[in-house]
Amino acid sequence: MMELISGFSKKPKEEKINWLVSTHLNNNPEAFKTLKQYWNNDTKLQKLHDGFIENTISNYYLPFAIAPNFLINNKPYTIPMVIEESSVVAAASYSAKFWLSKGGFTSEVISTVKNGQIHLNFYGNNIDIQQFFLKIKPILKSSISKIEKNMKKRGGGLIDIILKNTTETLKGYYQLHCTFETNDAMGANFINTCLETIAKAFENEAVNYKPFSKTNQFPEVAISILSNYVPECLVRAQVQCPVDELTAEGIEGKVFAKKFIRAIDIAKAEKRRAVTHNKGIMNGIDAVVLATGNDFRSVEAGIHAYASKDGNYTSLTHASVKDGIFKYSIEIPLALGTIGGLTGLHPLAKFGLSMLQNPSSKELMQIIAVAGLAQNFAALRALITTGIQKGHMKMHLMNILNNLNATISEKEKTVQYFEEHTITHSDVVTYINKLRN
Repeated sequence: MMELISGFSKKPKEEKINWLVSTHLNNNPEAFKTLKQYWNNDTKLQKLHDGFIENTISNYYLPFAIAPNFLINNKPYTIPMVIEESSVVAAASYSAKFWLSKGGFTSEVISTVKNGQIHLNFYGNNIDIQQFFLKIKPILKSSISKIEKNMKKRGGGLIDIILKNTTETLKGYYQLHCTFETNDAMGANFINTCLETIAKAFENEAVNYKPFSKTNQFPEVAISILSNYVPECLVRAQVQCPVDELTAEGIEGKVFAKKFIRAIDIAKAEKRRAVTHNKGIMNGIDAVVLATGNDFRSVEAGIHAYASKDGNYTSLTHASVKDGIFKYSIEIPLALGTIGGLTGLHPLAKFGLSMLQNPSSKELMQIIAVAGLAQNFAALRALITTGIQKGHMKMHLMNILNNLNATISEKEKTVQYFEEHTITHSDVVTYINKLRN
């Protein structure tokens, strides 16, 4: 039977590691060395990182890269990207360069409303709860006046509360649907604090409402939490150019456009393709979200839900040709922050935002939507021309060579050899063994 360890979070870092090594790693002498080599020599900086989460024992590094040559709304950008996949930054950089001479990207924020719900259990009379809500709605709004004071000064705060009867979906299920504006903050903590305060005020008022007392049916708060599905917090990015300017890999513009649109149509029609299609979009989006200290899990969840908003999971991008003009766009929900959270604490997150000229949350929405569109363009261009593996495996070659502990000389010879040969893991291993023998 596994022995419970108590008070683990309060133990010093070395003690946590010693317990881990002795309990789960067979006292491997290399374990402590592996963890410690990623500690920061700057003690103050290491303490900062240790404080982000509980039970930290080391730092996990990912490459921090940049993709230059982006022109967005006639403004130049170099975009920070944090990701481990070898071809992503190269693909983003290719798209930026391709569209730079064609006017670059345009992007616009459609709306910025965020939301949260107080989920209720109520098995009484629908009219009773509807009338109760109308009576206490002003009280619910005023209950958070202190909490939203500073947010209101910045032009944000609670927008509205509505009572939704969702008993057709689930017996006895109602919800208070609350909408918010949080400006440059992602606003998760603010929204959740508001929701819990409103929920408490709701229950306090319900106790003294006579129609509930007469039937002995009182509404009960089940849970109060923000939603990461933000279809009213939307951004759109787009590129366009004459079809004749779309030439790539020796394919003329009209043929390229036809193949490109067809590839998107397939992603719209087939779920299995749509998932991979949208994953490629998220390669670009997640990389910038991470580089700016935002929450990529909430972004992922919200965007994939949006891809299913019409009842079928489908492509997030769209393309068309009209009057000789090729248009290509993306529309996605993004709830982001440029103040609060890690954006103001993590040194590289602050650096990433400063690289982007300290954007507002709306500007960051536009930049990240462009990153997703750029990534998708590069992926589809490869798919309809040379195939996805040629560029990807060329970038992945160095990872294979590093895993094989190749020397500088071996790397140079291998790269030269595979300029004219198809790259596969087994073929690289064979070639390296040949060199060594």
